[in-house]
Amino acid sequence: MTTTGRRRPTPADPSPEPVTDGQVPSGTDRDLPPELGPDAVGVLDGLTFMLSDASGDVPAGSIGGLIHEDTRFLSRWQLLLGGARPLLLGSSSVDPYSAAFFLANPELPDLPANRVGIRRQRFVGEGMFERISVQCFTNQRVPIELRLGVDADFADLFEIKEQLRDRSAQIVRDHATDGSRLRFGYDNEGFTVATEVRAIPPASRLDGDDLVWDLVLHPGESWQVELHVPLRYVNIDIVPTRREFGEVFEVDGGTDPASRWQTSRPDVHADADLVCDVYHQSIADLVSMRVEKEVSGQRVVIVAAGLPWFLTLFGRDSVITAYQAMIAGPELAHGTLRTLAAHQATDSDAFTDREPGKMPHEHRSGELTRLGVKPHNPYYGSADTTQLWLVLLSEYWRWTGDEQLLHEVRDNAYAALRWIDEYGDRDRDGYVEYATRSTQGLGNQCWRDSWNGVQSADGAIPVLPIATCEIQGYTYDAKLRLAELADGPYADPALARRLRDDAADLADRFNRDFWLDDRGGYYALGLDGDKRPIDAMTSNMGHLLWSGIVPAERAGVLARQLMSDQLFSGWGVRTLSTGDRGYNPIGYHLGTVWPHDNSLIAYGLSRYGFRAEANRIIEAMMDAARHSDNRLPEAFSGYDRSFGRVPVPYPTACNPQAWASAAPLLFLRTMFGLEPSDGRFVLDPAVPERFGRIQLSRVQGFGQCWEVEVNRDQGHLRLVP
Repeated sequence: MTTTGRRRPTPADPSPEPVTDGQVPSGTDRDLPPELGPDAVGVLDGLTFMLSDASGDVPAGSIGGLIHEDTRFLSRWQLLLGGARPLLLGSSSVDPYSAAFFLANPELPDLPANRVGIRRQRFVGEGMFERISVQCFTNQRVPIELRLGVDADFADLFEIKEQLRDRSAQIVRDHATDGSRLRFGYDNEGFTVATEVRAIPPASRLDGDDLVWDLVLHPGESWQVELHVPLRYVNIDIVPTRREFGEVFEVDGGTDPASRWQTSRPDVHADADLVCDVYHQSIADLVSMRVEKEVSGQRVVIVAAGLPWFLTLFGRDSVITAYQAMIAGPELAHGTLRTLAAHQATDSDAFTDREPGKMPHEHRSGELTRLGVKPHNPYYGSADTTQLWLVLLSEYWRWTGDEQLLHEVRDNAYAALRWIDEYGDRDRDGYVEYATRSTQGLGNQCWRDSWNGVQSADGAIPVLPIATCEIQGYTYDAKLRLAELADGPYADPALARRLRDDAADLADRFNRDFWLDDRGGYYALGLDGDKRPIDAMTSNMGHLLWSGIVPAERAGVLARQLMSDQLFSGWGVRTLSTGDRGYNPIGYHLGTVWPHDNSLIAYGLSRYGFRAEANRIIEAMMDAARHSDNRLPEAFSGYDRSFGRVPVPYPTACNPQAWASAAPLLFLRTMFGLEPSDGRFVLDPAVPERFGRIQLSRVQGFGQCWEVEVNRDQGHLRLVP
């Protein structure tokens, strides 16, 4: 197999015109431009989200707007009262798919400030619905103009953070003269999209793309307008659902799928409010990112990776999220396995980094991808998703006993194994390594996928191809798990023997080639293109405990390293040791603390018997969540806990992000010591004293529901009728 040769990973190469340099959605640090401010408000439901400033506005030229399927359907949404921006009184998200904004009039001619109150209620889901209510608090009638400025640029998500292509000449406006509707349409080589804004009651008049109501408000009078924003995306009409805050709403005579899915999750009761609050926020966030798809004629559920830039299928993120969330039900694992299998590569293509048997990394649906300018339909630039898919397949079977799915995807599993052996191991040295073949591919194709996320202790960027340590651990685990399936449902004992021999050989070589005796002993981050150790000390070592490739006699050394002052910040394990030259507490993969990373580390520590160390991480993470409204973001800064009384936010973290939202679910499983074994659950609790009793009901396993109750090192399981 040909490779790109030995070179250092760099940011994505320049794209063809009209796209500018850079690759926004993957592997780059992401900035939230200042025009929305630190109090920007996002609302999210599935693949639709609306990002605005704290007043609910999307100013022209900002990164905000209404996004669906990687396309911006509203690029301006700005409210004026009497020709001026209202004063902000307060705003916040109410639940993942709704937000409320409370405003008042500024000082205006003939109208003192704070005499007219405004409430904006916003809901997303299959488009957007907004209600604007105005109330008069004067002693006399007030004639006043309410204006909503609207625009739609239909920008591709890849362009929003970079330089936009001006589509204005191709955007067709078809506004209703009676003020009841604005319509924007765009078509480019069959990529056809449209946005409508329907107003009830209609505007008094139109002014270009502005809806204008000429109001006369009497003392104490209230007035409101409802704005429905249906979308049209490539011949699919998307009609918003009218909701109320917190309600379980009805769709076609039945409860909507998202609400059904949320109410069917296990419920938690605990002595510690923190445990309940973080769990419920995690479930709510996963519901908000939940996407229903049809795969091979079957409806399945997956989760998008995160808000705002990752509302799409991401192979690695989706697999790990589903694994973390097994305690909350097997549906995400089932949907993720089917969806990725449906997109498994069957041929080779350099532009998309596609190779037979490889599972996809990222799928996009915007104009640039559909027209072939971007390689994301889908893009296959990850060297670990394929192994992780096998790990998830095994875990799903262990929890459910669902042999039907196993047999349906058997060919996919065997093709994944062939990719590992024939394409993943590029130079036949026994290790899976990566080097992009695409002009727009990711330089780093492990979870540390920023261009400088993999570096040596002295800060040098290693040459490609690179074999990172945790990918070898995933490969080891995948082969042992597939051997278990081959011995069981697949009835292929010869394959099982071969895979166990492969795994044993890999473990022996790995523990020889990746182990470094320096600094008290640790595993190198990887091997570079010249087979030299990449000697950075990183959190990736903890993934090796999760996969089980570490011999027992070295596990204690890793536990000490992971919990040392150099790696453990007090809020969690840093991605990079403070002793490495590249350490930066606000560097994307260079010293930040990632909840998903810590959830795998804690599970791995627990697997090797280091329960106190695992609980120290879990308690730190739960404390961190308390300081961010009970939600764990994608990452936070790696400053030591003594640096401040609260964790320092990472400035451009996705929030929510799927594998961060699912981390508390794996924390629960780790504290419970809950494991499936031969069609039953095994319980071995070790719960911090401060959390007291924790009860989880409706845990799904083996086609039945279970109730789990633990208190410190005591616990019991019982079937629920």
